[in-house]
Amino acid sequence: MAKYNENEEYLLIINNIMKNKEFRKIENIKHHNTNRLDHSLKVSYYSYKIAKGLGLDYKEVARGGLLHDFYTDEICECSKIKDKILLFSTKHPNDAVENATNYFDLSEKEKDIIKSHMFPVDYKIPKYAESWIVSLVDKVLSFGEFSKKFGYKLASASNLYLLFILNIIK
Repeated sequence: MAKYNENEEYLLIINNIMKNKEFRKIENIKHHNTNRLDHSLKVSYYSYKIAKGLGLDYKEVARGGLLHDFYTDEICECSKIKDKILLFSTKHPNDAVENATNYFDLSEKEKDIIKSHMFPVDYKIPKYAESWIVSLVDKVLSFGEFSKKFGYKLASASNLYLLFILNIIK
């Protein structure tokens, strides 16, 4: 994991979210080959680093990235796996925004970051550069987490891609 816990500025930005008991429950939910909290922290931190390097609103990126998968699990009653995946990919971003607004004050940009993080799987096109960053970082990290089931080389490819992006903007 990235050394997010050594970055005081980042920790101050996400502090109130990390202290929230409801939010912390996502640590107990399996997500790809990790848990939802670890995944969300990675998305948030790498997106924060990229946005900061590009001179964008890194605070909203850190918060939106952390909250992008803050939703409650509801089992889809669909019979086909394709329908379950489609419903999940289009429903959970809106559920995450609704859930996050119940616990935190969100800006319009933070709401867009959360709502559009599944693009292009979902139809919600990101409105802001910050939303694009979180969406892309989420895809790269999800691919890496999911691919660990299939071998080290596939997971390493996504990590190298992310390191490449981070080094370009330095």
